[in-house]
Amino acid sequence: MNFEHARFNMIEQQIRPYGVVDPGVRQLLMTVRREDYVPPEMRPLAFADIEIPLPCGQVMLKPAIEGRILQTIGTQHTKSVLEVGTGSGYFAALLAANADHVHTIEIDPELAKFARNNLSNNGVSNVTVEEGDASQGWYTQAPYDVIVVSGGLPEIPEELLLQLKPEGCLFAFTGASPAMKACVILRSSKKADQPPALFETVVPMLRHVPQMPIFNF
Repeated sequence: MNFEHARFNMIEQQIRPYGVVDPGVRQLLMTVRREDYVPPEMRPLAFADIEIPLPCGQVMLKPAIEGRILQTIGTQHTKSVLEVGTGSGYFAALLAANADHVHTIEIDPELAKFARNNLSNNGVSNVTVEEGDASQGWYTQAPYDVIVVSGGLPEIPEELLLQLKPEGCLFAFTGASPAMKACVILRSSKKADQPPALFETVVPMLRHVPQMPIFNF
């Protein structure tokens, strides 16, 4: 399989039509080898427009969603990043390309080990993978310039906002299926300002977060 050709097609046929026009994001997606972060049996589907299955019942987000997140938070260099939900380690590697250090937290020990191996095998040295539940944040290394929550939340916990540096940003998916909202919060020195939703999608919910009530009429 020609991975470089497949990578180019992913960017031009999936990510660019989804509104990802930032050349820095497209270059980053060309540079970080997505196929090196998927389970070996899934390598032929590394660039498909699907959520790739991972160990422990988890999935990788679709490439277009990953591109939109990167474009939203920007590709300028930043100091400290928190990622909630490590998955395969691929998105942590993308974040690490423009950060001094990324702290990524994974609730499944098996998946955390999988991510560590992937990052090590690809020479990514500025990412620390830790095991735990970071749905309320990870105070150990707070505050952060950027926080990315890769799974769904009913709403954004105040604890997460408190772990942002002034002028920092937090990206998260909120709500419930079938129409979850992707949003970014920019924190000023006085308060957190939440703009309207950027786009709608559906992603798996983070584990151990309260479920939104279902109303029957």
